[in-house]
Amino acid sequence: MTIGARPVHVLYGGAHLYKAESAAKLGKIARASLDAVAKSDAELAALVDMRDPSLAAELCALVREKLDRESIESICIDFEDGYGPRPDEEEDADATRTAQELARARAVLGAERPIVGIRIKSLEEGTRRRALRTLDLFVTTLAQATSGALTHGFTVTLPKVARPSDVAFFVDILGALESKLGIESGRIAIEIMVETPRTLVDAEGRVALPAIVAAARGRCVAAHLGAYDLTAALGVAATAQRLAHPACELARVLMQIALADTGVAVVDGATTLLPLGDDPDARRRAWVLHAAAVSRALDLGIYQGWDLHPAQIPARYAALYAFFLAERAPMAARLESFVKKSKQATRSGQVFDDAATGRGLVSFFLRGVACGALSEADLAPTGMSLDEVRALFDQDLTARSTTASGETR
Repeated sequence: MTIGARPVHVLYGGAHLYKAESAAKLGKIARASLDAVAKSDAELAALVDMRDPSLAAELCALVREKLDRESIESICIDFEDGYGPRPDEEEDADATRTAQELARARAVLGAERPIVGIRIKSLEEGTRRRALRTLDLFVTTLAQATSGALTHGFTVTLPKVARPSDVAFFVDILGALESKLGIESGRIAIEIMVETPRTLVDAEGRVALPAIVAAARGRCVAAHLGAYDLTAALGVAATAQRLAHPACELARVLMQIALADTGVAVVDGATTLLPLGDDPDARRRAWVLHAAAVSRALDLGIYQGWDLHPAQIPARYAALYAFFLAERAPMAARLESFVKKSKQATRSGQVFDDAATGRGLVSFFLRGVACGALSEADLAPTGMSLDEVRALFDQDLTARSTTASGETR
């Protein structure tokens, strides 16, 4: 997967709420939330513990610019938990209407962002018929409105995945749907929810995700942590369920290990304490909690997560940009040293860098530029251009792929 190809978040919302104008409306809410909760640069920087005044000013300028330019990178039109059980005629109407609204948004805006996909109900016995009917109605309507092209980045998220056969069955359904509608084979990608113990470890004690992803036959592009369903399935009391629960931490690490070098992105789950209401202190506490969750995921190498309300988005960008700005100077020094003595153990201050660490250095800058926290100018101390850094990354990917395939030893 190309670094920067995925958005840094996905904003979930019930299908009954989605309209062509939703992205613009939600973006305005995100910007208004920033103005209401963080009335100064110092207040925003304090929420992410950014203490350097010069970096704090830069951080706040970046967050404001991002919210003004592109608050929303990705939306999921939710027909599952965010929508709930409804009469067939109502869900039929919403499936058709939301597809028409998405096509209208693309026709009017003509832009690739925000990426918009859908989540259907699960393929469990009680909801399978409804899930597949919604899928058929939505994709058929969207295909008819776009002459089979669909929209950029369109995916279908599959919840409650428990075994490879669930995914294999779904892939067959997608293939038949593409064939019926004249859509390019393999065009509809899927994202899976990791929200049952068996999605992580199968009945024989094996890590289950590789087999689940393999069953997608190249269609799976992301795996999302469903923190609350997972902890509930483990018997965790509702009062103790949270994104920071140790079970969720284990799940994130297992997901990262199982999906490394597969091109399947790991996506963190949601924080449910929302920065809403009239109490400014309560809203700040919700922001601090959300920003801390984003920072924790970044430390694990997870660069995308869920937002349940646009008011959470400023905290996400603040945490994301603070992560890159705080380490920009030392990482540039280490990358410069690494490049000068490529493939040898190098030392920058008290830190030794080898080829493996070099991958992390290159990835740091590519991801920072892709999300808007850094620019090519931040590479100046290294003496490298952005294209040269990308070339280093591509060379490393090729070498690792060759080694993994057994062509080299």
